[in-house]
Amino acid sequence: MKNICVIGVGYVGLVTGTCFADLGNNVTALDINQQRIENLKKGILPIYEPGLKELVERNVTAGRLHFTTSYEEALRDTEFVFICVGTPSGVDGEADLQYVRAAAEAIAQHMDHPMIIVNKSTVPVGTGDWVSDIIRNTQPKPIDFAVVSCPEFLREGSAVRDFMNPDRTVLGSSDQAAAEAVAQLYLPLRAPIVMTDIRTAEMIKYASNAFLATRISFINEISIICEQLGADVEEVAEGMGFDKRIGHHFLRAGVGYGGSCFPKDVRALTYMAETHGMHPQLLRAVTEINNFQRKHVALKLRDLLGDLQGKTIAILGLAFKENTDDIRESPALAVAQILLEQGATIRAYDPVAMENAAREVPELVLCQSPYEAVAGADAVAVLTPWNEFKNLDMERIRDSMKTPIMVDGRNMYNPSEMREMGFRYRAVGRGCNGDGVDFNGE
Repeated sequence: MKNICVIGVGYVGLVTGTCFADLGNNVTALDINQQRIENLKKGILPIYEPGLKELVERNVTAGRLHFTTSYEEALRDTEFVFICVGTPSGVDGEADLQYVRAAAEAIAQHMDHPMIIVNKSTVPVGTGDWVSDIIRNTQPKPIDFAVVSCPEFLREGSAVRDFMNPDRTVLGSSDQAAAEAVAQLYLPLRAPIVMTDIRTAEMIKYASNAFLATRISFINEISIICEQLGADVEEVAEGMGFDKRIGHHFLRAGVGYGGSCFPKDVRALTYMAETHGMHPQLLRAVTEINNFQRKHVALKLRDLLGDLQGKTIAILGLAFKENTDDIRESPALAVAQILLEQGATIRAYDPVAMENAAREVPELVLCQSPYEAVAGADAVAVLTPWNEFKNLDMERIRDSMKTPIMVDGRNMYNPSEMREMGFRYRAVGRGCNGDGVDFNGE
């Protein structure tokens, strides 16, 4: 059993700390937000993540997981300190490291014995060296420490499973012994461990997310071409994916990527390249395509409805993806904003994200069910692929709408079946089924 401190109890920190506790370690999770810590002590989590609440309760009850706002308490007897704070985008796309700096300074001021500092937050290349300098220059007296980069690869909605069943663990450090000590923490997970220098480890994280975002933007651009040429992007992606060099993952056309990682990390990598005199054309195009995909959905609605002024549009799904309440960079909210700006009224439903969405877009009319949202609507847009949307009573939805118009931003339904039921139906990239300008049969 190791003594571990985790700084930050957001998605990365709370999942990381809880899972390490579940592996038998003694974990103290620290956050400067006192209300958040008090809520956690009462069993109230700041995020929705499947399976996490039960895991937190089990490890708190077992005495392996503790919460505090005190650095002195959190660092007492600690061997490993994981920095898991946010790194939001700055004005120009750069990663804002103010919380990383604050954590590093606080560690330096309160440490009274040697420890290993682990950067878990997604940080620009070179941050590990920067954190080392901050700690060294802030310490009241010299105490040995090492900094290790261990980037996270957790997907919201499946973060617990991803932690316990990782594809790999990436560790970077100039201190080989420190990196090997951190590797010991991950050995029970029985996944490959990639050992490298600290800057390469930091780059692996950005390159991984940028590549996945590129796949999404690629298939979304293909989807627009499919619409115009009368092809079906779902079948195109299926046919592509059987090629072992390509695979099926992240080839689902839709409304684009969102969340706390892909948009921010692509912008940050673009910024790093630009500030070093490079011209990251591909990264810029990835962001441009992603931004357009939200507008593309709004354009479909305008094509079907004409002037959106005074129209009522139901939106099903507000979170950036299913199985999370995270609305950061949500494509659904971006579409809602566009529609609101064009004079539409938005009636919306999401299984878990409505409270967060209401703070972000107070103009939304929030409903308690999909059926309440579509009642009397001129059109409905499905923008988050929640499982509960797969088996909706489509006849009930059709009959309750003012006009049975649907834009399926996640390709959840069969176009032929929807049209047979009387919907004017548009999906993403399904030109051969009536979605293209020249092939809509209307």
